[in-house]
Amino acid sequence: SINLHAAASPIQWVGTDFNPAQAGFAQQLAVAAGSGAKLYDDAFAEFAQRSDLPDFDFIGLHGIWSWISDDNRRVIVDFIRRKLKVGGVLYISYNTQPGWAAMVPLRELLTEHAQVLGAHGVGIVSRIDAALDFAQQLLATQPAYARANPQVTERLKRIQEQNRHYLAHEYFNRDWHPMSVARMGEWLASAKLQYACSAHGLDSIDALHLTAQQQALLARIPDPMLRQLVRDFCVNQQFRRDYWVKGARKLGALEQAEALRAQKVILVTHRPDVSLKVTGALGEANMSEAVYTPILDLLADHKPKSLAQIEQAVKDKGVAFAQVVQAATVLTGAGHLAPVQDEQAITRAKKQTDKLNAHLCLKARGSNDISFLASPVTGGGVAVNRFQQLFLLSMAQNKKQPAEWAQAVWQTIAAQGQKLVKEGKALETAEENIAELTQQAQTFAHKQLPILKALQIA
Repeated sequence: SINLHAAASPIQWVGTDFNPAQAGFAQQLAVAAGSGAKLYDDAFAEFAQRSDLPDFDFIGLHGIWSWISDDNRRVIVDFIRRKLKVGGVLYISYNTQPGWAAMVPLRELLTEHAQVLGAHGVGIVSRIDAALDFAQQLLATQPAYARANPQVTERLKRIQEQNRHYLAHEYFNRDWHPMSVARMGEWLASAKLQYACSAHGLDSIDALHLTAQQQALLARIPDPMLRQLVRDFCVNQQFRRDYWVKGARKLGALEQAEALRAQKVILVTHRPDVSLKVTGALGEANMSEAVYTPILDLLADHKPKSLAQIEQAVKDKGVAFAQVVQAATVLTGAGHLAPVQDEQAITRAKKQTDKLNAHLCLKARGSNDISFLASPVTGGGVAVNRFQQLFLLSMAQNKKQPAEWAQAVWQTIAAQGQKLVKEGKALETAEENIAELTQQAQTFAHKQLPILKALQIA
């Protein structure tokens, strides 16, 4: 992801990953894009002591904090204190309480089984499978723990369906420490950071997550950290994605409204596929057709529009600016809209994203490892699966029609002895594979291609 963002933005990106194979691959992508991203395989302590690093406007840690030791946390907090600029923003994600409270004992059982009874010569995947099987056997005996925590049985079922390499990181790491937001605040206080807001837009829509009684209770709590802690109890939060700021200053109402009106967004979903439903902690909620339909219809051409433009276009439908802001927040949180960079940033990034996307589409000939391409319009990644990348590669080779794209893709995968799978069954004949690829290519041309053109990917 750091390469997608480095290519798609005019920002200088720097990062580290202790795994040299991952760092080497990331460096290869940075060279392909010409983004100038500086990527290392340093441990945190080594990285924090580098003398060639700038002071940072932004620092991001995703999938790190909960899976490292306190010693490494102290290194990171000291780095943030020294290297994040005044006014700079920290993004951090972490497992949190109380959502993980019931799972902590089961996780300890899983890791203990893998360490004590697992055969180390057979690898981590086999040890994970054995530990999960044992946990299933234990829960089948109806222990008092399972009766007191009935959600654990369902959680274990979901875990058993997940990728084993993901589970190795998520559950079987040496360090695994869910942390409350209040405790996080204590850790970050020494770096002079203040909590700003959730990085997940839907979290700001209280009606999706909190009852009226819960909202009233939270409104009476003056301390922001205690308020967030109580909110986590209300929704049984298990994973947080937060923004923290060094020297946060709240905008006045006028400045905030001006900044919001200037923000551009773009529809990144095929308009007929947008469901007017959204899910929060309270379950599924319906979006107001009177508010959302005119906004979505306006954005259906997939051209960037500012919130001010949307406000002017829908005001005669009785939609107020506050409703436009909330709709934009909900639709962005649901993945239907994306924020748009300014024209200068788009122009600067386009050459880099073109190079990176061409490189990734070529890699897609033999692999489906990377299912994203970079957009200079949004400044980040957009989901584009392997076959869609190969359709784009065919277009770059001057093939005009979906049937031609399908033929080209079939030649590529057939040469590697690969076949498509449909409804769980492999398609055996060339005719079946080409027919399915043609259908996918036609759908791609109708639905995804106009969006990818608007995002300056195609």
